[in-house]
Amino acid sequence: MTTGQKVEWNDVDRRIWEEELDEFVPRRVFDVHTHIYRWAFNTDPKKDTGTLFDTCGRRFPEATWAALESCDRILMPGRRVHRLAFPFPFWPQCDFEAANRFAAREVRGDRLSGALMGVHPSMTADYLHRQVERERFLGFKPYRFYSSSGDPVDCRITDFLPEHQVQVADRRGLIITLHMAKRDGIADRQNIDDLLRLSDNYPNVKWILAHCARSYSAWAIERAAEHVRGLPNVWYDVSSVCESDAIDALCTGVGADRVMYGSDNLPVGVMRGKYITFGYAWAFLSEQNHGLELSHCNPRMTFTCYEQLRAMRRASLRLGLTQAQTEDLFCNTALRLVQSVRDGATQATG
Repeated sequence: MTTGQKVEWNDVDRRIWEEELDEFVPRRVFDVHTHIYRWAFNTDPKKDTGTLFDTCGRRFPEATWAALESCDRILMPGRRVHRLAFPFPFWPQCDFEAANRFAAREVRGDRLSGALMGVHPSMTADYLHRQVERERFLGFKPYRFYSSSGDPVDCRITDFLPEHQVQVADRRGLIITLHMAKRDGIADRQNIDDLLRLSDNYPNVKWILAHCARSYSAWAIERAAEHVRGLPNVWYDVSSVCESDAIDALCTGVGADRVMYGSDNLPVGVMRGKYITFGYAWAFLSEQNHGLELSHCNPRMTFTCYEQLRAMRRASLRLGLTQAQTEDLFCNTALRLVQSVRDGATQATG
């Protein structure tokens, strides 16, 4: 693995995998939320003193296809994993050209996998068309930190994904994986209104709303579900969501057939810790950022990805998902979605 830190199983990880996860995770997996990058693509002169240095700069400075394969061989032994991958959103500065070219070429060894293009609001429609043609991207990955409003917290969708870029995706029938902004995520009324309008006006776009539509706890998707349920071109990934109630609420609210597995590797899925929720907030809890007194129990943490898989398993048990539904959740829904993009591209050029 080309990383600064080796990913290793310990006895806690082994126990969780063997006792809880091995029988739950199907033999074939399609991971719709993975990052392929090099730390060198972060062009911020101050990057080595920034917030991303510890994880992406020091611990995992290079996420190649081989590195992802190595991680999954350790975390998901005996599974065949395909992926929808995209660059890491380095901010405030990123070499998009190099990052996108690298991601596109790394996935080409697996015919079922594909890449999304990292996009910036300044990119023109003509530029996007050329890049999709050249690198065979299946869609776009915008990010709120590039918002043209200058406010990555309270920006609207079209502040960091301008409408001319949505039009390109609509014309080509592409995927857009969207990390929603605003403090309430999918529960924010402007986000709901924008999503409804964009979904209706651009019916050929395949939207994937990342992190349960940024609903790390159940309340946000519970509030939004009545508005977004039934949208024919919207799907969801559960990457990094470690609360079973949130995954339960998502599957109940929009239908398990719209939900897909994502790991958020690299680096998040292999980090030891868990996304926890409280009030209307969520945060990443790790072995390094808490002062809890844990002498009464085993204090060691497992991978974030395992905490997410545990949450998925508990939600699946409560929902009574069948084996076929579980296989759809982990693989088949994503395979069908990706194939629909490829079929559309073939028809457009045929």
